[in-house]
Amino acid sequence: MNPNQRPKLEDYGNYIFAVLKKLSWNQEREDFEYEQVSLILGENSVISFQERDTKLFNPIYERIQVPKGRVRLMGADYLFYVLIDIIIDNYFIILEKLGEDIENLEDFLIKNPEPETLQLIYRLKRSSIELRKSIWPIIEVINKLQQEQSNLIHDGLQIYLRDVYDHIFRISDLLENYRDIIFGMLDMYLSSVSNRMNDIMKVLTIISTIFIPISFLAGFYGMNFLHMPELSNPFAYPLLIIMMITIAFIMLYFFKRKRWI
Repeated sequence: MNPNQRPKLEDYGNYIFAVLKKLSWNQEREDFEYEQVSLILGENSVISFQERDTKLFNPIYERIQVPKGRVRLMGADYLFYVLIDIIIDNYFIILEKLGEDIENLEDFLIKNPEPETLQLIYRLKRSSIELRKSIWPIIEVINKLQQEQSNLIHDGLQIYLRDVYDHIFRISDLLENYRDIIFGMLDMYLSSVSNRMNDIMKVLTIISTIFIPISFLAGFYGMNFLHMPELSNPFAYPLLIIMMITIAFIMLYFFKRKRWI
């Protein structure tokens, strides 16, 4: 009745109740969708509840149709495990999509970081946090299922539970790696923006530095004194222009020699 619960496992004696989160990718919204899947393991039965009709359990339906399939030969606890296993294996598909988004964003971040890039990074960061909230509690669910002293779970199921525990542990490690990459991308974006700002300031500083002596000459000869001998020289104007251009080239050469540009 309440689909907003975190993944958990509860033993009520004659049945075991488990809550898991099924993840899917919404192509229209370009974001992850979360759906609660509730499982009840009885003595000879398994009941599953889903929020919507999905094709998540279709492979299990096909396996049940096989007369000598393991799902039909094993008990209800094995079917309970298979349902959990297919939900967890679906996380690999989701993380693969997340990995593709991170890889594409990394290439875009290196080539041309824009303000929109920061929004994409924060969207990936939010998605990774939500994924972590859904995946990490499942480790506790599988752990509790392994340690549960219940007549509903036979000893032969432990080997399968260890396998699904290994899967969810690999998924959590992969998710942590992606989260570290996303946080690194945020630092990379801030560094790229800072470097671009430094480059802009360097160009503006060089331009200002070149125009300082030129502005000084223009201001000096712009004084309205009557007795300035250079003003009466017919070649004064072109000589001053040549002097300004020469100063500019000398300063550019100096900056180049110092590797400031």
